[in-house]
Amino acid sequence: MARTSPVALSDFGDVLMPAQAMEPILARPVRSALLEWLTEIWAADDLADVGLSPRRRALFFGAPGTGKTTLAHHLAARLGLPMLAVRSETIVDCWLGSTGRNIGSLFAAAKEEGPCILFIDEFDALAPKRQASARDAQQERNASVNTLLQRIEQHDGIIIAATNLSADIDQAIWRRFDIQIELALPGPDERHRILARYLAPYGLPSAAMTELAEAMSTASPSLMRQFCESLKRNIVLGDRLGWDMRRAETVDRILSGLQPHKDLGKPRLWAHGSADRAIGMIPWPLPMANEIINGPVAPDPVTSNVISMGGGGRS
Repeated sequence: MARTSPVALSDFGDVLMPAQAMEPILARPVRSALLEWLTEIWAADDLADVGLSPRRRALFFGAPGTGKTTLAHHLAARLGLPMLAVRSETIVDCWLGSTGRNIGSLFAAAKEEGPCILFIDEFDALAPKRQASARDAQQERNASVNTLLQRIEQHDGIIIAATNLSADIDQAIWRRFDIQIELALPGPDERHRILARYLAPYGLPSAAMTELAEAMSTASPSLMRQFCESLKRNIVLGDRLGWDMRRAETVDRILSGLQPHKDLGKPRLWAHGSADRAIGMIPWPLPMANEIINGPVAPDPVTSNVISMGGGGRS
């Protein structure tokens, strides 16, 4: 139901502080776009001298789990600002006119409480394409999109929206965003660094890490994080729970309870399981990162006959 005044930003989501932010691991094009945007924000006075102002609205789009929230929070932290991670369910309402009023309340609270990055995830739920000759519920959605358009244009702070469904966004809303950045799935170098980050304090020899990163082709950053954290959880808890802690059995147990998003295809590791060449190259028990001496790693004889597939296998 529509909110009554006064309202606070925290009524619409989670307020994340700069100190909580994590530096994202980004592909070069995204890093370049982010640096350009930050630089123009910091150079606002110089831009004003030539009749320009920094861009204030960005739309992040891409597959699920590619780090859109992490990137937005990192940007807010670089600017020294808190970020409100808006939850769409606090805005969208079934009562007539309520969604539009909630949108108005959100932006009013943002203006009242001072500088803050507004991050609106699942933006397609708030900004679907409007339809001509609409009736009833669709008329209400059209009206909400009109309200959102007005509020976005009037807001003088920074807004970042994110969506997995960019094709569903209303075209007029899309044009209101000065920057559109696609967060694609990570490449080999990014996968290597993501795995190293989330395996810590454990580590892998360079060749083993490279092969595991290749076996994770088409995996999202969130899926790689879940795999690494599940591996560490098994190492810590497995013996206490009486689990079979041999390498192959541990990996298969993790993969059976962790599935890739259906829209992204199946990474090679999930296609082969513990028989994948990458698993045969992992030292076991898993060593600590500070114990690693990089050099040639002999493949496990049990899995050395498995052919490594180029790219990400799909099924």
